[in-house]
Amino acid sequence: MSLETEVEALRKVPLFRGIDETKLRLLAFISDRMEFQEGERLCTQGEEGDSAFIILQGSADVLVQTPDGERKVADVKENSIVGEIAILCDVPRTATLIAASNMDVLTVSKDDFLKLLKEFPDISLEVMRTLALRLERTTRDLAAARSGAVD
Repeated sequence: MSLETEVEALRKVPLFRGIDETKLRLLAFISDRMEFQEGERLCTQGEEGDSAFIILQGSADVLVQTPDGERKVADVKENSIVGEIAILCDVPRTATLIAASNMDVLTVSKDDFLKLLKEFPDISLEVMRTLALRLERTTRDLAAARSGAVD
């Protein structure tokens, strides 16, 4: 995948939609492109979060440890960013990601991601919005689960 193709793919990620092409080029340039095969782990809950993942193609299952073992709680698809919570909060990974299909992914290191947020406040604002939406969805799901509406 060329730099131009990666920039085009990044433009489709909601988090980066309003970001100008120069910044997207920089993001593509500082990222590492990786491929994961179906069933392969991208990261494991509890490990140190040293990078964020931008899914260009494919999808992954999000699993968390429960008293009954690993449980799928979500899936992430193309044009999503995941793994940024461990970077931003300096906490261990909050979930395990397993490729549900063959995947093309850009990984951004913790240091590069934080530099990007520092230098470009508009990206920081979009990250904040994305995390707020996830928190709202998680809160709603938790309330539904507590009321017995979710299995």
